[in-house]
Amino acid sequence: MSGLRLHFYASKRPEAQEALSVLTKKYGQCPEEDADVIVALGGDGAMLDSLRRQFEGGKPVYGMNRGTVGFLMNEFGIDDLPDRINAAERAVISPLRMTARDVHEHEHRALAINEVSMFRQTAQTSRFRITVDGKTRMEELACDGLMVATPAGSTAYNLSAHGPILPIGAGLLALTPVSAFRPRRWKGALLRRNAHVRIDVIAPILRPVAAAADNQEVRDIVSVDVQEDRRRLTMLFDPGHALDERILREQFGF
Repeated sequence: MSGLRLHFYASKRPEAQEALSVLTKKYGQCPEEDADVIVALGGDGAMLDSLRRQFEGGKPVYGMNRGTVGFLMNEFGIDDLPDRINAAERAVISPLRMTARDVHEHEHRALAINEVSMFRQTAQTSRFRITVDGKTRMEELACDGLMVATPAGSTAYNLSAHGPILPIGAGLLALTPVSAFRPRRWKGALLRRNAHVRIDVIAPILRPVAAAADNQEVRDIVSVDVQEDRRRLTMLFDPGHALDERILREQFGF
């Protein structure tokens, strides 16, 4: 694809803002709605923010690391950017759709690229009932929290909670507890990507719980329904550094 129209999006980090200035002077700044590709500058947060902005537009996002971890980002470079983008490998992912209901009978909807999580708001342990595809699979789980993670998010909060790393094309979701108390040895479950997960909070007034779709938080939750959304998001990676390869390396990198 020659004559790429690029829109640059940068986090507030000084390094990202400096890169934004340099790159827009070199390549110009196309309006987001007219661009062929979105170039995200910063850390993984900048990539996630850019992807969220494409929930409706669906434009591919190419990230360059001007942050810290940068697991979802390519190496930063100023020269030959259109050539790098044209040669990039694609990773297509789908977000999760969260429908949460609170104690005031309000309904909250949000999309998550990494995970939908629930966690205790106070010092008291949370208690959940887990239903998958209409069948109750666990009557009561006592823990600090619980999440449903996508393959793209399996190396983030999910991995920190000792959940499994999922290849992008695995067609699976990870249901992972955080500090499970009862059943003490329960490590979670792997679910089909089209599974419908419902999590009910037991005693939501006595043991209040918050829910989050990535960083979009809702408090005092009664129940959460999680399903894969039909939207498709595209990330671009330099050859040899595609997301599948990064996830595979992460499994052997301890």
